[in-house]
Amino acid sequence: MRVLLVGAGGVGTAVTRIAARRPFFERMVVADYDLARAEAAVAALGEKGARFVAARVDAGDESAVSALLARHDCDVLLNATDPRFVMPLFRAAFGAGATYVDMAMSLSRPHPERPYEECGVKLGDEQFALAGQWAEAGRLALVGMGVEPGLSDVFARHAADELFDTIEEIGVRDGANLTVEGADFAPSFSIWTTIEECLNPPVVYESERGWFTTEPFSEPEVFDFPEGIGPVECVNVEHEEVLLMPRWVGAERVTFKYGLGREFTDTLRTLHQLGLDRTAPVTVPGPDGPVEVSPRDVVAAGLPDPATLGDRMRGKTCAGTWVRGTKDGAPREVYLYHVVDNEWSMAEYGCQAVVWQTAVNPVVALELLATGGWAGRGVLGPEAFPARPFLDLLTAYGSPWGLREQ
Repeated sequence: MRVLLVGAGGVGTAVTRIAARRPFFERMVVADYDLARAEAAVAALGEKGARFVAARVDAGDESAVSALLARHDCDVLLNATDPRFVMPLFRAAFGAGATYVDMAMSLSRPHPERPYEECGVKLGDEQFALAGQWAEAGRLALVGMGVEPGLSDVFARHAADELFDTIEEIGVRDGANLTVEGADFAPSFSIWTTIEECLNPPVVYESERGWFTTEPFSEPEVFDFPEGIGPVECVNVEHEEVLLMPRWVGAERVTFKYGLGREFTDTLRTLHQLGLDRTAPVTVPGPDGPVEVSPRDVVAAGLPDPATLGDRMRGKTCAGTWVRGTKDGAPREVYLYHVVDNEWSMAEYGCQAVVWQTAVNPVVALELLATGGWAGRGVLGPEAFPARPFLDLLTAYGSPWGLREQ
């Protein structure tokens, strides 16, 4: 397997450090718009970097990405950029005849008239609209293969296959007790993506109703997270799992709730009230005349890079899937989860916990694709594949998962 990794930020860098310890691939080209950043990711691998090479590419330039795939004879494109670049990279991979893997799906657009009742364009709609072309060509696009979405979806598949006879509800629940020393507001993941998923109308799925939307931060609940994290208030946010799971896993209801904390949600609401969550450019004065800038890009530029926060972070992050249903005629309720301690991920890989937890899952998936443990054609989510090989290999990577009876 020869892999083109597009994006050498926090998650992309973590991908290289995890993959460097595994033998399943022949070459990984690490490409970024900022060549110096790609070169730094490769250089940091030291003696383990012999199979890696740095390159520059604009993720929005389909022809340049296709040419880079061809130049290095890559058969897989792994997208580690933000969701704005999903579709050009998705199309470039198809045009070059490569397998495509991402960790976030094509962007949504709210319903123009009833944004908090009805879906407009849903996450992943643009990709699934092309599923027939991928299937007809005999090629695979594995979408939503990070931690959430990704591992959370694998958990849902595992629950359906081995733990339940019928499923009433699947609820992804994400929480942490992470703190950043010296910072009042320092998101541990891309603020651009965080704003997108938290301020868009959340999507809920019900079997009798289909997909529908609610108000941001709706249906608050306190969820008790394992391994010392404890109770965290979680709220509805927009996320891919709700759009993916019902396609392959039978459930009466599917939700995604994120443990943001009151201070974090208040900050996001303020950004929205001030219009600082907008992506459309506004004109501001510059030293050489008016300049057009995206308010959201300004917010992102004014905050610390999440990849640089590891030395100042303390605590753990938990991604997991809560499932309620029946087994052998009796009610059952479980929480399948994966916890990463920032102290461990920094000591072992030099990566903060949130980006490491996101990055390990696509690497596991690539290894399964390379070795034949997973195979498919078309546009498929993680739920479309057997869960057990993935969970066993994740444990073999030194990062076991857990199951708690509720």
